[in-house]
Amino acid sequence: MPKNLITEQTINDAHGKDCRVLYINENDIVTPAARDRAKQLRIELSTGKQPEEKPARKNEPEKEKGGTVVIGSDHGGYAMKTELISFIGELGYEVMDIGTYSEEPCDYPDFAYAVAYSVSKGEAWRGIMIDGAGIGSSMAANKVPGVRAACCYNEFTARNSREHNDANVLTLGSRGVGIEIAKSVVAIFLSTWFGGGRHKKRVEKIMDIETRFVR
Repeated sequence: MPKNLITEQTINDAHGKDCRVLYINENDIVTPAARDRAKQLRIELSTGKQPEEKPARKNEPEKEKGGTVVIGSDHGGYAMKTELISFIGELGYEVMDIGTYSEEPCDYPDFAYAVAYSVSKGEAWRGIMIDGAGIGSSMAANKVPGVRAACCYNEFTARNSREHNDANVLTLGSRGVGIEIAKSVVAIFLSTWFGGGRHKKRVEKIMDIETRFVR
């Protein structure tokens, strides 16, 4: 079962409710940004017993449990990919590793395409691709119909890419973010749901652009 993810937004929400103690489970994942924010707002993160169980909020979408995440990298992202595979498994997802499998030099477009193709064909629920900067892989992945790849580098861009843009592929730059930030970005990307509403019309306009260039 996926563990609960405690993010910076979780802390901000608790602060908005004048919460001074946030009760979490021992196995919950707390992002580094969330810990920093909790210290700034003087909110204690406690693994003790919560005095009273709060009812679930109405109209909150049911979170998907599990799902297959396809992950790939070039040689520059291989080390980060190796660490993220086990982390994603701990979050409760199945992981499909499509390479590369060593630090031998290779071409990132090949693996970005493989990740994007798996998502486009429904073989994977979400995709993650890692190269040195994350930019080239995003460009390559976005050439595949049905794919909305986002290059993210912090919690905000990860959350925005899902809530506003319904991104289904995440690209990371191993030379631009450390492994702990990468874990936070991945966790938020996989746990955040599309907001719909006004964003749905805009995403439809993005996807409509594809149809204008079909040969």
